[in-house]
Amino acid sequence: MEKQIISSRQFTIIVLFYSVGTSILIIPASIALDVKQDAWIVPIIGTILSVLLVKLLISLGKRMPTLSFVEMNEKILGKFIGKCVSIGFIVLTLLSASELLYFMGNFLQTEVMIETPQVAFSILFSITILFAAYLGIEVFARSLEILLPFFVLIFIIFVLSISPQIDSNNIQPFFEVAAKPLIYNIFYFVGLFSFPLVVLLMIFPSAVNVYQSAQKGFYIGMIAGGLILSIVIALCILVLGAPNTSLRTFPSYALAQKISVGNFVQRIEIIMAFMWWITIFVRAFMYFYACVKGLGEILKLKDHRPLILPLGMISIGLSQIMHPNVIHSATFNKETWPLYIATFAIVIPLILLTVVKLRKMENHDANGSESSFPK
Repeated sequence: MEKQIISSRQFTIIVLFYSVGTSILIIPASIALDVKQDAWIVPIIGTILSVLLVKLLISLGKRMPTLSFVEMNEKILGKFIGKCVSIGFIVLTLLSASELLYFMGNFLQTEVMIETPQVAFSILFSITILFAAYLGIEVFARSLEILLPFFVLIFIIFVLSISPQIDSNNIQPFFEVAAKPLIYNIFYFVGLFSFPLVVLLMIFPSAVNVYQSAQKGFYIGMIAGGLILSIVIALCILVLGAPNTSLRTFPSYALAQKISVGNFVQRIEIIMAFMWWITIFVRAFMYFYACVKGLGEILKLKDHRPLILPLGMISIGLSQIMHPNVIHSATFNKETWPLYIATFAIVIPLILLTVVKLRKMENHDANGSESSFPK
């Protein structure tokens, strides 16, 4: 299969949408439950700390600029250990893609079409992901360039429409949160927000045309995503209040339901949901694409597309059995997921960088020749 290349601008857009992901819907409630009116502090600190993680991922990508994350594992750690790590990464991405199918089905069944079976939404959502995966990362990236203006416009309308209902008393008193819940929720935030960025090493920088611009785009996209989440979380607290936010399954959707402009423009939350669908779709696609592409590289396949349909069917099946209810999903995302993803987002990259430096393997491609990328 011919190698696909995306522009640095397209990569920036992917990072923006991907970093927002499902966090825009589920994070406000979990943080407000523990941190209460100081929940707005968490995304600010979490975004700042995420800069260090992006720097780590960029440093690793710079050492092996022509290889994907799966290929890096095998080249740096050796065939056996590298394949074992890569298989763990593949399992991570497959489970994550399946969970997002569950999440989308649960959201639509809970808030939009109550009587429709959840599996129907999962199947329909997976069809779009499978089709996008078959077309490849280039077509996917170009489609996001078209969706970006709509996302920005809807987000601006969302913020301006809900702003008149802001009550500053909802965030008072300031800075009353204790250190322990604050630190715990910052870790939870980065676990959902920035730790999954390690998946983008499947396309960065090996599938990006200009490395230096993509490197800046990595930072810009992540920071922009953090800014969006900070605004959404702050609005949830300012409008709904911390107690109400913590009791909602999808507080940002409840926030959109409160939009009322002159008692004329009302009940437009389904339009706002389009903004959330874009970010969830991007994250689900990147998980699934990384799974398919990574498994193809492990199996040494010239074309990974024959894996799309079977893996898609497996992900649909997993989406129906991995979480028996919403409580199980929330507990998994808050207690298990951050530790699981931290292994691949921090521990593995640090080990890879250490081995690369010790073996002096930097800036070589898969064939051992010197790379054209700058040190």
